Amino acid sequence: MIGRVLRISCVSFFNTVPLVFGLRDDPMLALRFGVPSSLLDDLLSDRADVALLPVIDYQRTDGLRIIPSAGIGCDGPTLTVRLFSRSPIKETRILAADTDSHTSVALARVILQKRYGRTAEVVPLHAARDRDRETRLLIGDKVITHEPQGFEHQLDLGHAWKELTGLPFVFAAWTARPAVELDDLPAKLTRAREQGLVHVDELIAAEAPPRGWPLSIARRYLTEYLKFAIGPRELSAIRLFHQFAYEVGAIDHPPYELRVA
Repeated sequence: MIGRVLRISCVSFFNTVPLVFGLRDDPMLALRFGVPSSLLDDLLSDRADVALLPVIDYQRTDGLRIIPSAGIGCDGPTLTVRLFSRSPIKETRILAADTDSHTSVALARVILQKRYGRTAEVVPLHAARDRDRETRLLIGDKVITHEPQGFEHQLDLGHAWKELTGLPFVFAAWTARPAVELDDLPAKLTRAREQGLVHVDELIAAEAPPRGWPLSIARRYLTEYLKFAIGPRELSAIRLFHQFAYEVGAIDHPPYELRVA
């Protein structure tokens, strides 16, 4: 319906700051924030019309549509999605996972299986006990602000995916519920991404210190490590990730077709 306020759910991590530039000031948009793992519930429970959805959650229900205006991805290292272990990663038997991001957990399972031939038991991060051949998956701001010490073996999952496939990786993308009329929202989301990167230095100055990010690392993170545009290569990467996730058991059905709004 033209003129309807669209409800937008987004994650509250530092990496989303450029994507929502100016959106709070739009009277036709209502923003809410949470952890990545909560956003699918927002869509399914009709609390949101569009969400910056972890791409693995696209496969949790049929009929969703990706809006290729923007997303959160990488084309190599991510800096904030990493495995930490006191044993070689290739020996991983237990994966203690930060479950805030379903995509990162599935990606870790894909990398462990496709690169090392390991099928690890996944347990919540709070159950980590530094057991033999136990690896921790950490994501988001806490990797920078509270990086764990004493872990000799580390692996950046974005880098590992790039080595495995030669493709970029997409962690989350704007995604709409079925039948929601988007009107000019795709253009607004594209403009927010573009303007967010134009104003990246002022965003860093305002947003990085309260989150505990050193300014120099924050700038490299937003301008070098992360990629926010979604094009044909990124869509191909999402499709391949969905297929790999199915093959390693991270989704329990052949992947739904990727629908693009």
